[in-house]
Amino acid sequence: MTDQPIPIRRALISVYDKTGVVDLARFLVEHGVELLSTGGSYRALAEAGLPVVEVSAHTGFPEIMDGRVKTLHPTIHGGLLGRRDDPAHVAAMQANGIAPIDLLVSNLYPFEETVAAGGDYDACVENIDIGGPAMIRAAAKNHAFVAVVTDPADYPALRDQLATGDGGTSHALRQRLAAAAYARTAAYDAAVSAWFAGQLGDALPERLSLAGQRVQSLRYGENPHQKAALYRAGPGRPGVLSGRQVQGKELSFNNINDADAAFELAAEFDRPAIVIVKHANPCGVAVADDLASAYAKALACDPVSAFGGIIAANRPLDEGTAVAIGALFAEVVIVPEAEPAALERLSAKKNLRVVLTGGLPDPAGPGLLARSGAGGLMVQD
Repeated sequence: MTDQPIPIRRALISVYDKTGVVDLARFLVEHGVELLSTGGSYRALAEAGLPVVEVSAHTGFPEIMDGRVKTLHPTIHGGLLGRRDDPAHVAAMQANGIAPIDLLVSNLYPFEETVAAGGDYDACVENIDIGGPAMIRAAAKNHAFVAVVTDPADYPALRDQLATGDGGTSHALRQRLAAAAYARTAAYDAAVSAWFAGQLGDALPERLSLAGQRVQSLRYGENPHQKAALYRAGPGRPGVLSGRQVQGKELSFNNINDADAAFELAAEFDRPAIVIVKHANPCGVAVADDLASAYAKALACDPVSAFGGIIAANRPLDEGTAVAIGALFAEVVIVPEAEPAALERLSAKKNLRVVLTGGLPDPAGPGLLARSGAGGLMVQD
């Protein structure tokens, strides 16, 4: 391993999401990089007038089985995995006509999106990527010599370094990109595993894989000395994570925790309901024929503890209920929707966070609740 920049002389581009890839490829060509590519990526680059070699021409082996087998070839994986500082590896590459690949740009078939869109069994199976994860893992393992980019958001960092690093990538960048690559393939496999478990009706499989994508770094955790972040995991569900915050400062760890608990509980009721939670403890829960009456009853449960709490409703917020809520100091109001007049009333409370979720979560819908404890996870549906 070396801390010296590793030059990029040959790059393999094989992406489903082609956002920004033509511009990146053009930049690479301008820096003297030879391009290899596959399928739709090859066509996109060729149509843009860029010099690019199709993988089948590079390997001498055609794509077969409707493209299921195209990059699964020793010329590709040897080019990604061969150590440049190992004489035996170098000799094997030379003996077998394997050219080193210094950069892999690859992202995966849209398996998660296919599942989320309600794809049938065959469509979901066909969108399980095989060649992509295999290449990504190979390149990431050999990050001492190979850079791997799995997210278009990392294209600018790669370009910036190539522009300032004599056409090479630093070990620090390659290491960071490798970590992101393994995180991506792990999340992808977790999604496939969860889907298969769902197809089998196995809510609690023998091996449970959980994955999430960070959507927000929080100021701190439950206490000021703790770091925290918010991750999106599993199928979409109306709530604090998917909701739209229309006013107030950034939600804290405790705000999110309490708002989620309050809103999920409010969704359990068929009648208009109000739930008030503070520091993970319920202060009041009530149902009535209208939200204003439900709020008055919920507040009466414990009006002292409700101060500084989180208020959730399972109906659109009306002006009258907003006026009543405005008389109390609250941290968060989370509701499916709100009348314009209700939002106008709450806007006077500048520090009050208001979240509109656009709907209610299905209490009987799919999903798992997991809690860490005893060195493991306790999980229930």
